[in-house]
Formats: sequence, C-alpha cells, structure tokens
Amino acid sequence: MNPLLLAALGLPLLWSGTALAQKPVKIGVLNDMSGVYSDYQGVGSVVAAQMAIDDFGKVLGETVELTKGDHQNKPDTGLSIARLWYDTAGVDMIIDVPNSPIALAIADLSRQKNKVFIGSGAGTDALTGARCSPNTVHWSYDTWQVGHALGSATVKRGGDKWYFLTADYGFGYDLEANSADAVRKAGGTVVGSSRHPLGADDFSSFLLSAQNSGANVLGLANAGGDTVNTLKQAKEFGLTPKMVIAGPLININTIDALGLAATQGVTAVMPYYWDLNDDTRAFSKRFSERHPRHLVPNEMQAGVYSATLHYLKAVAKVGNATDGAAVVAAMKAMPTDDPVYGQGSVRADGREMHPVYLMQTKTVAESKSRWDMFKVIATVPAEQAFRPLADGKCVMAGMPGQ
Repeated sequence: MNPLLLAALGLPLLWSGTALAQKPVKIGVLNDMSGVYSDYQGVGSVVAAQMAIDDFGKVLGETVELTKGDHQNKPDTGLSIARLWYDTAGVDMIIDVPNSPIALAIADLSRQKNKVFIGSGAGTDALTGARCSPNTVHWSYDTWQVGHALGSATVKRGGDKWYFLTADYGFGYDLEANSADAVRKAGGTVVGSSRHPLGADDFSSFLLSAQNSGANVLGLANAGGDTVNTLKQAKEFGLTPKMVIAGPLININTIDALGLAATQGVTAVMPYYWDLNDDTRAFSKRFSERHPRHLVPNEMQAGVYSATLHYLKAVAKVGNATDGAAVVAAMKAMPTDDPVYGQGSVRADGREMHPVYLMQTKTVAESKSRWDMFKVIATVPAEQAFRPLADGKCVMAGMPGQ
C-alpha cells in the first residue's frame, strides 16, 4: 500500500480488502448518455466513478464493479433501469442522475430497497428537503444553492431586473423559484419569464420576449444543451451587450461549445473548477487522459469522483454494502476529504457541504489555453452557500445519528 495515496484519499492505514472480498460492491452510474446533458455528465461521470474505484482499489483490492445506464431523460426508463439494477443485477448504489423527476423517483426506490442514491448531476433541492431520505446523499450542487448564490450576487453588481428563461420541468421550476427568491430578497425584481421544452432548438420567441421586457438580466433556469443553444441565439439576437446573462449551471462545457468571444461577462457559480489548485489540476489531467474526447471534468463529474470515494470509505467502515441506510449513516459520521472537493461533511439531511465559487468568464486576451475560461470573483463558505438545515423541512434535520 502506498502511504502517500492513503493520505491523499484520507484513508487510515489499517484498512484491508478482506471485509469486502466476500461480495463485490456494485455501483451504477445512471445519466443522459446520448441527449441534451450527455457532455455534462454522460461518459465523463463514468470515467470519474471508475477513477475513484481504481484509486480505492489500490488500497482495498479489486472488489468494486461499475455499470452504466442511459435514462434518456425519461422517468419511466430511468426507474426501470434502477429497478433492474437493484432487483437482478445486485447494484448497491446509484450515482449522478441528472433530471430531477428521475432523481426523485430513484431516491424513493432506493429507500424502499434500502440501497444508496447519490445525486451529483441531480439538481432539485427537494432531495434534502421534503423528499429527504436516510438512503440519499446530495453532492455537487442543488437548485437552492446555485439560485441564491448567483441571484443575490448579480443584484449586488447592478443586475436588478430579471427575466427568466426556464426549462419546463421540475428542475427548471426549482431553479427559477430559488433564483427569483434571492433576487427579490436582494432588492431586485422579476419582470417576466418564459418556459421552454427540454431539448428545444428555437429560442427566438422567448428571447424576443426577454428583449422587450425591460429586464437587464436574463436568468437561465436551464442546463446542458439548452443553455448552449440559449446563449448562442442570445448572441445572434444581440442581447449580450444589452443584458447580463446569469446562468446558474453554466460551466466549462457551455463555454467550450460557444467560445469565450461569445460569452463575455457571463457569470456562474461552481463548487469545483479544474484550475483551482494543484490537486484539481492533477485530477483534471488524469481525467482528461482517460476521457474518450479528452475533455476536462466539470463540477458534476468531479462530484461523482468525490462522492464515490466517500461512499467506498463508508462501505469499508460498515464492512459491506448490504444495508444502504447504514452506509449513508457512516457517510454522515465521517468528514469528507479528497483531493478534488477538499474537506467537508455530509449534513443530517444528506446535503454534502463544501464552498462554492462565484465565477466570471475571462476575456479572450486573459485566456491562455482552451480550458482557461473562468476567474474566481468570490468564494462562498459552505454554511452560506447552502440552504439552512431547518429551512428545508427535512424530517431528519436535527436528529442525532441521522
């Protein structure tokens, strides 16, 4: 065993693989592998999970197996895959799951089956609120966090009249509601909104409504390819010089698809960025070497790595992966600590706590390479970044050992 690897992963030297050798731990990465979110999670999340398994395997031996599935952004498909994995394939934990209705359904199923669900691509804050569960952990981001952080920061910078362009399903509604709440609390106003179907091609009518609304901020309550298409068409409409574009889920994939010249002044919030420090740069290099298209990891893919590592530490502590609620309790009892997300903790409601960063796109002149896209404007501590525990109304909040 390599002591340096053990220290980097936060693993005690006394662990061995014997406790896990009887039955392999099985992990399923479930996300959009072929549609609007495929670059944002897709194969990149599979790469990240396998990296975590490989790193952990160097300590505990080859005891962890990985499978993957494409939910196609269809709740029935996603739930069917999850049932098959749990009932016949022996999967112990499902991770990632962008698309909030699918994530909520799998969270409920995981509780029924006493398995573990970890949302990294999932956005809805209901996972740690009214729909919280002793079998669910929510990792990278949520709609409360990104909406409030970006909404309040943008108003403070002068963007006080908002028009929202919102994906027409639960995730979009949550994101708009949280952003609008933060805007109003900071002294701004919401002058209008439009809703678009998932995977829309033409945003012209929505952008025309935004342009005529008198707003000085276009808030994007969407993600993935929808955000890319919105930004591209906003540039073509000439909106970008006239309105600030605030995108809670804009990240490196969005900017890479459009280029810095088309995204000047765009702001976003992220819990992870590849160029934050030596550890994140080292992880990014390893990830890029393994990714089929040599992309660098975004915050959700990095979250899959971080969450998978912490899950495996908890399984090792419990001794097996059979009792999902016991594994989640162990995840809450141990501090989180890895080279990607750093140090943090899992709260009683299942929310993993970490700082987030308010980011702004660099100018073309400032950028030194393809992926050199953002600069950090401010760091928001974990306790300020996420919804207060009591406000989520999770039944587990404040319960010792839960």
